[in-house]
Amino acid sequence: MITRNHFANALLIFTLTLFAQVGFAQPLIDSPYFAEQVAAGQLPAVAQRLPQQPAVVDFAAAGKRAGQHGGTLRLLMGKSKDIRMMMVYGYARLVGYDENLNLRADLLADYEVHAQREFTFHLRAGHRWSDGAPFTTEAFRYYWQDIINSKDLYPFGLPKQLLVDGEAPKVEFINATTVKYSWSKANPDFLPALAAPRPLFLYAPGHYLKQFHPKYSPTADIERQVKAAGARNWAGLHHRKNHPYKNDNPALPVLQPWVNSTRPPAERFIFKRNPYYHRMDQHGRQLPYIDEVAIHITSASLIAAKTAAGESDLQGRYLRLDNYTFLKAGETRNDFSVRLWRNSGGSQLALYPNLNSSDPVWRKLVRDRRFRRALSLGIHREEINQVIYYGLATESNNNVLADSALFKPRYQTAWSRYDLAEANRLLDELNLAKRSARGLRRMENDATLEIVLHTAGESTEETDILELIGESWRKLGIKLHSKPSQREVFRERVFAGETMMAMWGGVDNGLPSANMSPQEFAPTSQTQLQWPKWGQYYETSAQVGEPPDLPAAMELLNLYHQWRRANAADQRKAIWQKILDIHSEQVFSIGLISNVPQPVVVNNRLRNVPQEGVYGWLPTAYFGVYKPDGFWFE
Repeated sequence: MITRNHFANALLIFTLTLFAQVGFAQPLIDSPYFAEQVAAGQLPAVAQRLPQQPAVVDFAAAGKRAGQHGGTLRLLMGKSKDIRMMMVYGYARLVGYDENLNLRADLLADYEVHAQREFTFHLRAGHRWSDGAPFTTEAFRYYWQDIINSKDLYPFGLPKQLLVDGEAPKVEFINATTVKYSWSKANPDFLPALAAPRPLFLYAPGHYLKQFHPKYSPTADIERQVKAAGARNWAGLHHRKNHPYKNDNPALPVLQPWVNSTRPPAERFIFKRNPYYHRMDQHGRQLPYIDEVAIHITSASLIAAKTAAGESDLQGRYLRLDNYTFLKAGETRNDFSVRLWRNSGGSQLALYPNLNSSDPVWRKLVRDRRFRRALSLGIHREEINQVIYYGLATESNNNVLADSALFKPRYQTAWSRYDLAEANRLLDELNLAKRSARGLRRMENDATLEIVLHTAGESTEETDILELIGESWRKLGIKLHSKPSQREVFRERVFAGETMMAMWGGVDNGLPSANMSPQEFAPTSQTQLQWPKWGQYYETSAQVGEPPDLPAAMELLNLYHQWRRANAADQRKAIWQKILDIHSEQVFSIGLISNVPQPVVVNNRLRNVPQEGVYGWLPTAYFGVYKPDGFWFE
C-alpha cells in the first residue's frame, strides 16, 4: 500500500515546480541577518541555499499568519544539558507529526511505504547541511556502514527500532536522493521512531566525522586527537563529536532550524539560524523567522520568578500549575500572557515499585499484584487533587487519557479509589498482618514494612505529594521515607536494583492511537523504572540485564511483538486494548493525577504560538509539532 503522504507530497512537488516555472509573486526573501555575509561573498544568496524542492508552509491555510524575519527568542533552562531541548523544539525530522498527529514528510521531499515492510525515502535535491555541504544519501550510507554497524561504536548492535524479530533491514542506496529500508516483516515502529522527540537517526555528516574515523583518517592523526580530547579511544572521540541530540558540539553540522554556536559549559548559549534550512513560507521567506535563540542557564528554582519578571519569551519547562497565580500577576507589567495547555502524560507523577530490586524479600512482595493494588488503594487521590492541584486535575491511574481513542473508563478508575478497608484486607491476605509496637506491618523476614522511595529531588511538588501519601499509607501500617538525589544518581540506583520504589512522571504518551507504538507499556527500555533490568535485557539483545520472568510482563512483551507484526488497524487496536487491560489490573506503576494544566508563558509580541496546545514529551515534543521555526516577533 502506498501512503496518502506520497500523493500529498506529489501535489506539493507539482506546486513547487509550477512556482519555479511562473515565479513567485515576489523574489525569495532572505533574512537581513545574513546580508553582510552574502554581500561579502561568504554565503550564497538564499536562492542557492534552499533545496530545489523546499518545504513550503502555507500559514494562511493553517489559520496562522505569515511573519517577518528577526529577533532573538529567550529561553530559560535549569542546566547546561537542557540545550538538548533545541533538538526537541526545533523538530526538523525526516518524517514528523503535524498538529493533528498525522505523519508527514519534512526533511524528506517524499516517502513511500509498502505493507509497513518497505520504506523508500526521497531526499530534497540541493538540500544542504548547516555548513553548506550537500545532504545526500551519502549521509545515510556513512551512518549505516561506518557508525551503526561498527562493533567499536555500537557493540550492542542495532537499535531495536531497526530490528524485526532480530532481522536487520536491507538498506539500498539507490541514488544521491533515494534510500530504501526493507524487512521481510512489518516494522510499524520505524516511522514513529523517526518522528520522536529524541529521533532515531539514520544519517550523519560523514564529511565532518570521517576525520575521527580510522577507516578514513591516518591512525596517528586520530590518536593525536584522542589524546587532546581526553577520550579513551577513537570510538569515544567519535561519539563525543557526534551527539546531534545533545547539541554539545558547535562544529557538528545539523539540519535543524537553529545551530548551536556556544561550546559548553556556559551560562548562555546562542543558537543561530541555519542558513541552509529547508523550509520557507508561502511568500518565499526562508524559515526560521527568528534569527537567534538565546538560552540562559539558571537555577531551576528561579525559573518561575525570572519568567514572571519577563526574562523568557516562551517558557513551559520548569513551570508548574502552582506557579500560575504568581505568573498571572506579572502579565501586564512584563507584556506576556499565561496559557494553560493540556498535558499529554498518563499521570503527572507516578510511583514505580522496582520489580528488579536486589532485595529478595522486597522483590517477592512487590511482584505480587495484591501488594501493588493495596498501595494504590491506600492513596487519597482526591485529597492530592484538591490540596496540590486546586481540584483542576483528574484522579486516575497511569494509563491513557480520555482523549485517546483507546481509552476505557476502567483504565482511569481500576484500583485507584481510596479504600483503606480493601487495602488492609489485601495486605493481611499477604501475611503482613503482624505489627510492630509502632503499628507497622512486618514482612516475612520480620523487618517492619518501611518503603524508601527515591526521587530526583527536582520539585517541591513531589515532596508535598509524598507527604500526603505517607500520611495515608501510615494508616495501613506502612512507613514511607523519601530520598531525593541528583537525577543521574537516582537513575543509576534504580537501574542497579538498589531502590525499592521511585517517583517519576507517568507514561509520556497518554494520547496514543492504535498505530502508535505500545512499547512504553512493555519492558523494552532500561529507563522504565518499574522493570529497568528487563528493559535493559531487551535493549541490549539479551547481553545485559535480566530476562522477564513475571508472566504478566512476559505477556506484555509478547503482545508488543504481536502489534509489530499486525498489518490491520483493527488488529493493532485489539492488541493495544489487551495491553492496557493488563496494565490497569496489574498496577505495574501507580498513577496519581492526570490532566494537570501546564502553564505556558508567551511574549505578547510572539506570534503563531497556539492559544491551546498539548504539552508533553510524546507525541508533541513539547512545542515541536507546533513548528517554532514559524514563530515570529511582531
